Amino acid sequence: MDHRRLGASDIEVSALCLGTMTFGEQNSEAEAHAQLDRALAAGIDFIDTAEIYPVPPRAETQGLTETYVGSWLASRRCRDRVILATKVAGPGSWLPYLRGGGARLDRRNIEAALDASLRRLRTDYIDLYQLHWPDRETNFFGKLGYEHPQEDHSIPLRETLQVLADLVRAGKIRQVGVSNETPWGLTQCLQLAEHQGLPRVASIQNPYSLLNRTFEIGLAEVALRERCGLLAYSPLAFGVLTGKYLQGARPPGARLTLFERFGRYSNPQAERATADYVALARAQGLDPAQMALAWVASRPFVTSCIIGATNLEQLDTNLASADLRLADEAIQGIEEIHTRQPNPGP
Repeated sequence: MDHRRLGASDIEVSALCLGTMTFGEQNSEAEAHAQLDRALAAGIDFIDTAEIYPVPPRAETQGLTETYVGSWLASRRCRDRVILATKVAGPGSWLPYLRGGGARLDRRNIEAALDASLRRLRTDYIDLYQLHWPDRETNFFGKLGYEHPQEDHSIPLRETLQVLADLVRAGKIRQVGVSNETPWGLTQCLQLAEHQGLPRVASIQNPYSLLNRTFEIGLAEVALRERCGLLAYSPLAFGVLTGKYLQGARPPGARLTLFERFGRYSNPQAERATADYVALARAQGLDPAQMALAWVASRPFVTSCIIGATNLEQLDTNLASADLRLADEAIQGIEEIHTRQPNPGP
């Protein structure tokens, strides 16, 4: 398993990161522990979670993912072998149960969120603490077409970073990251770090896959020039790029079968592109999921590719992508498909 530097920090992380958002919804605690065991044995030392997980987020299950990761860390006594990342939620009317519906990226919320995460994770520090989405109104979670708000009531980035600076000094977090962020937001964070001595953002966790390469348009250059690499989430586009949903198939127990809200990558143009990517993989003698993951992990601005699974068989398939190096013919085929249908699932 390759390891890469996390931004300009002294932390190195595995090129594959285990995502955990199914723990507590699609996966039991025992199943979660089995996945974590398998990933660690395969060389993954980077684990990503969030205070709102599992997904879909519900009041009844909120925090279970961190709880399961925490019980695993305690039972295996392996905290010193793991780079642990979690996230604090931004504002959202769709989370009325989280801190009384008043989640914001201000001092009260961040400190409360971090302390709760530390309790659930059974640790006294987080290696990478990430802002799950911006406090301001902007484009994320697939939204396109920026609309500037008439009045801006968002928490200023400087205020948010000052809170994180205090938590770094307190030893509760080591590094700071952003997620679902825009080029403006990331460059603002970097400028504040440079000119006001605030924590420097080490990573950006945004969606990136064969169906969604919008990161390349404005953020890839920032990531490379500023040493703030991408932690790529949804590299299989909710499992769509495995090919298991083609021609309207809905396998029992699969995410898109269980949850209708995950339609981001199921539009007709995404399905056509997926069929082409799956056909290319098979023509190259490759597993479609492994081709998609290996391609993401090979991009120069990617620090780590976040994989997720609901069973060990899927996890083993994903883990095997770490040893795959795509031939020039496969990469050329990927670019030809992308040219015909760019970003069908933004």
